[in-house]
Amino acid sequence: MGKLKEKLKKSFFFVNKIYIFVVFAGLAFIDFTLGFYYFILSIAILIGKTLNSHLPLQPEKDFFFKTYTYKKLSHKNLKVDIWYPSKNLGESFPLVFFCHGGGWISGFRNQANNVSWCKYLASKGFCVSSIDYRYGMKNSMEDILSDYSDALDFIKKNSEILKIDKDNIVLMGLSAGGHLSLLYSTYNSYMNNKNEMEGIKGVVAYYSPSDLNDIFIPENKSLFAKFATKKTLSAKPEDEKEVYDYYSPLRWISKDMVPCLVVHGKLDTTVPFSSSIRLVQELKKHNINCEFLVHDEGSHSFDTRLKDSKTINILEKTSLFIKHLFE
Repeated sequence: MGKLKEKLKKSFFFVNKIYIFVVFAGLAFIDFTLGFYYFILSIAILIGKTLNSHLPLQPEKDFFFKTYTYKKLSHKNLKVDIWYPSKNLGESFPLVFFCHGGGWISGFRNQANNVSWCKYLASKGFCVSSIDYRYGMKNSMEDILSDYSDALDFIKKNSEILKIDKDNIVLMGLSAGGHLSLLYSTYNSYMNNKNEMEGIKGVVAYYSPSDLNDIFIPENKSLFAKFATKKTLSAKPEDEKEVYDYYSPLRWISKDMVPCLVVHGKLDTTVPFSSSIRLVQELKKHNINCEFLVHDEGSHSFDTRLKDSKTINILEKTSLFIKHLFE
């Protein structure tokens, strides 16, 4: 009983906790609309906590960024923040193309945890871009992927003005952002799309789903993850397995894939740890240069929630991995 209690305390999403789930189920039974709004409120509370989270390593130096519009839509403009390691823009910097998480339906480029990552990576001498993309609540996965591609194309085409070395780019993402980074690189390397992969030296994926079917395994209790995945793909896995397979990076791994750093916490209750194990196994099967960093006590988003030496060690190894790719 004690172990069960401890597990629930470590649950990342509020909706995973029994007392919240009971209320949610009860309200949904009485009035589905009321239950749905309660679910959304729980997610809002979660996002509120995420907004105030940051890495345990906070550089003291001030870093500056510039904001650009990379894509104009009929109802909104999509923007990218570009963080620089130095105010001296006489040289071009290698780029970490960073993509936020949030289950494809939430999060934004300049929330605290993402800014924390941008500052940390900038302190290591890298330029870092953090992008907007459309949400899966009203848009498809294809729309989101087109935003991701367009943001990367915008940076490459304007690299001279932006002072970015377009021949030295690493794709990085957290959770859903890591999924987009993995899917972009696995698909385009598999399809031998040389223009898309030009300059891409590697990928860093933190607690990211590599097989979207894994979100629905019995061990995964995250209602948010299941809701977000179904909403973004507009399909249930049991009805449209081919859709889930198509948008899973695991499906597209080939011998031409770029080097990868995979990071995951063993206690993740949102994206199963086993998803990253399978990803690493498949990468090694194709002889891809791959490193796997594991936090034994880490849950989802452990990088901005834990302050222990293990987390700090993982962060430092991440920056070293990126640095070696640029050498």
